[in-house]
Amino acid sequence: MDNSRANLLEEAIGIGIGKGGRVVVVEDCVETSGAFVLHHFLKRFLHPDSSDVVIFIAFAHPFSHYERILRKMGCNLTVHRKNHRFVFLDMLTLECPERNGREAREDGLLALYGEIEKAVEIYSSLEGSRTITIMIDDISLIEVAANGSSNHMLDFLHYCYTLKAKYGCSFVTLNHEDIYSSANTLQLILQTEYLADVIIKAQPLATGLASDVHGQLTVLNKGSVSEFGGSSSKVRNFHFRVKENNVDYFYPGSQT
Repeated sequence: MDNSRANLLEEAIGIGIGKGGRVVVVEDCVETSGAFVLHHFLKRFLHPDSSDVVIFIAFAHPFSHYERILRKMGCNLTVHRKNHRFVFLDMLTLECPERNGREAREDGLLALYGEIEKAVEIYSSLEGSRTITIMIDDISLIEVAANGSSNHMLDFLHYCYTLKAKYGCSFVTLNHEDIYSSANTLQLILQTEYLADVIIKAQPLATGLASDVHGQLTVLNKGSVSEFGGSSSKVRNFHFRVKENNVDYFYPGSQT
């Protein structure tokens, strides 16, 4: 990825996104996909000079989808998987026990949390300094795994966030917020936004379609809250153009 262009996104997010304990929520819509932001983070966390680990929970696509995209960006997920830096949990093959509906969906999400916690424990116990990042694509589809149970969806989310406090994990999630518009999913999205340190929204241009600009990013960095309750939140807006193997980020009017 072109680092000079990527700096706008990096600067908006702030230093320390990969240092552990931060929560980033990426939201998009039908007109404008934000998946490229997820790919950006994935490549960054798996940089050859680091020993960081990514635990990737895929509700949306199989491994081959991400492997193909990241390979074009110069990141080989197959190699990272063999080197135990990339743990891929394929939820498209999730099978719940054939018991009554409530027990089946509860057992399925509990089993998933158990897999995540086990991986976090293993990599946290190894020697050396590393950050473990848990990525979910896309979190809206937890509704499917939970068969629409909002209680189980929220329980799963809170179980995962306990790993942040216990092990200092970072979280990156992708929400396709206007595709899954049930009340249950809306509740989940609102909860993730509440817990997030950074919210990144991929949206279409307010002026309509353009051949050389694919959309705009709005980045809300909540920063820190002072002892008096004040916040250092910052909002930045800029455009982006997705290419085959990278993404350009630029301010409106800066491209000729």
